Amino acid sequence: MSEIHVRELTVEFPSGGYLLRPLDRFSMDAQSGQLVALLGPSGSGKTTLLSCLAGILRPTGGHVEVDGVEVASLEGKDLDEYRRRKVGVVFQAFNLIAGLNARDNVAVPLRLAGYKQRSARARAEALLDEVGLSDRLGHLPRQLSGGQQQRVAIARALALEPGVLLADEPTAHLDHVQVEGVLRLLRTIASPGRVVVIATHDDRMTPLADRCVSMVEDADGDEGDGAELTLAAGETLFEQGSRGHLVYVVVSGEVALSRVLADRSEEVFRTVGPGGYFGELGPMLGLPRSATARARTLARLNSFTVRSFRARQPSQMAQRAPAEADDGAEGAR
Repeated sequence: MSEIHVRELTVEFPSGGYLLRPLDRFSMDAQSGQLVALLGPSGSGKTTLLSCLAGILRPTGGHVEVDGVEVASLEGKDLDEYRRRKVGVVFQAFNLIAGLNARDNVAVPLRLAGYKQRSARARAEALLDEVGLSDRLGHLPRQLSGGQQQRVAIARALALEPGVLLADEPTAHLDHVQVEGVLRLLRTIASPGRVVVIATHDDRMTPLADRCVSMVEDADGDEGDGAELTLAAGETLFEQGSRGHLVYVVVSGEVALSRVLADRSEEVFRTVGPGGYFGELGPMLGLPRSATARARTLARLNSFTVRSFRARQPSQMAQRAPAEADDGAEGAR
């Protein structure tokens, strides 16, 4: 039976001189027969997690266990065998071979696994029948609708009967009519002996899923709108890569904003004093924080939701230059 256990998973990589961490000590479980939906906006680490589960990306830390196998420890032939036999991947952009018809696209992984042509084609035809495309065997990708292409991609991912099926935004390029058929198909595929994990921001997936896993954790905790908080010198308010829903205004003292560089050192790029504010872009745009906020001195702050902050301080938001606003908040992923 297929089971997935992810513990304290961390992935980080340098980008533009800074260190990015799309996953930070993330944990989850998935059991055989389940359809699991990973929910979160772009940049929340959904695709990164799928890449780790597929054995495409090696994490910086933590554990990814599939059917009792530690995926990150696999190398060489063992890793190739895992990718080929244990997991099937459905890509957002279908990734069908333009010059091959539907049947031959599905047969590709079978042929690569050593199946003879006749057996591979027979298996491909059976799979296309299962996804409702038995009348499209000889059609090229350009002759198929987006929903039909996605069904071919799903059939191809199932060719070697993997215990885990991973789908990255499978409804992203489909209209509302096509979406329904693909969602129902994915629900059917999640059956005893197989687990299906889907990365999506599509709320229509939620009622069909056995489990919904939020990729977004609010680091602001129980702080409320208009609440006052006090930070001791050196105390961290939030860390780079975390999520939050609040904007902070400094009442007294100073707060330093810093970013982690590629060599893991920290660079303080801005200090916010009384009357200044920071932390607005992440909540406004649904992005993780691109800076760490740490008190340089004893500091008192007020916290506001974005809506409340806009209502209270419209002139300040209008006056701040774009470059300064980028420095003061969560910015890039």
